Amino acid sequence: MTVMNLLMPVAGLIKARYRGQKADIESPFFKLHYRTTSTLLFACCLLVTANDLIGDTISCFGPDNVPGNVLNTYCWIMSTFTMTGAKGAHQGLGTDTGERTVHAYYQWVPFMLFLQGVMFYIPHYIWKTFEQKKMNKITSNLRPEKSFRSIDERRDACENLINYLYETRGTHNGYAFKYLFCDLLNFINVIGQIYFVNTFLGGVFMTYGTEVIDFMKTDDVNRTDPMMEVFPRVTKCSFHHYGASGTIQKKDALCVLGLNIINEKIYVTLWFWFITLAALSSVYLIYTVAIVSVPGLRHNMVVRKANKNNADQAFHLVNGAAIGDWFIIFLISRNMDAQMYNIFIEEISEKYKTKA
Repeated sequence: MTVMNLLMPVAGLIKARYRGQKADIESPFFKLHYRTTSTLLFACCLLVTANDLIGDTISCFGPDNVPGNVLNTYCWIMSTFTMTGAKGAHQGLGTDTGERTVHAYYQWVPFMLFLQGVMFYIPHYIWKTFEQKKMNKITSNLRPEKSFRSIDERRDACENLINYLYETRGTHNGYAFKYLFCDLLNFINVIGQIYFVNTFLGGVFMTYGTEVIDFMKTDDVNRTDPMMEVFPRVTKCSFHHYGASGTIQKKDALCVLGLNIINEKIYVTLWFWFITLAALSSVYLIYTVAIVSVPGLRHNMVVRKANKNNADQAFHLVNGAAIGDWFIIFLISRNMDAQMYNIFIEEISEKYKTKA
């Protein structure tokens, strides 16, 4: 199976063909977590299992009387090691006198990447469960993919939605705060994922990206590749077997870990992406708190899509409204084109004047 065939199942997470067919219920920053990041992690999970990229994940050679496939399986299961500070033909290998660094995490990398992809998707799944396709139902006949022949048809299509909003005003706070809760989960998750990976890699992930940058700036003679320290390409393995007299003999084997060529690139990419995503999520969280705290910001988000004639009506519509009522009108504005939204503002404002 080719790499492209492996990656096709995850491509559906980022396809644009569904645009307009479903209601837009999340911010672009929310989508960075469950669409972009989950897709990235699932794709990386598939890459580390694609043997056609690197051949065998581990290739060992050592004692002549031990079959190669037995040695490979043994060293893969029992793990390999490098020596701290050892200098030789390969980084981390030399005289067996220093402190050993055991490398066993590569067995778990595919499982960890898959688990992380699921964890980034969970806040979206929780929000979808809370939301229960509410926005999709109330805007199904109003979104841009619907074709209307006349202005009157557009006004008629708004009638049911306006009646629903008028009858349920003041009851949408729970809907809004469930979304804010899931937004907060995204931020907590990305911060937690950084520490999670750091623990998984033995405490080296926090500075992994900066060390790689410093390595690229250092002279060739004096530099030590941090990627090869975390993901060594050549390691040692101690194989124990019985000799002719029945005593246990220890033999050293040298192992080439082709899989780490992929792993090192994956985790450099993840380091930069997680840091960027955490920074964007922090700014967005501050922005969200400001929206909840400052009514003027909420007004602007609803008014900006209305034309000049309807701007005042849109402002008065949300002025003094509960946070839930504002939020649902804001989501409605995201699911209408400008012409439909202005008709909606005119009709709902007229409704409120009539019932006042």
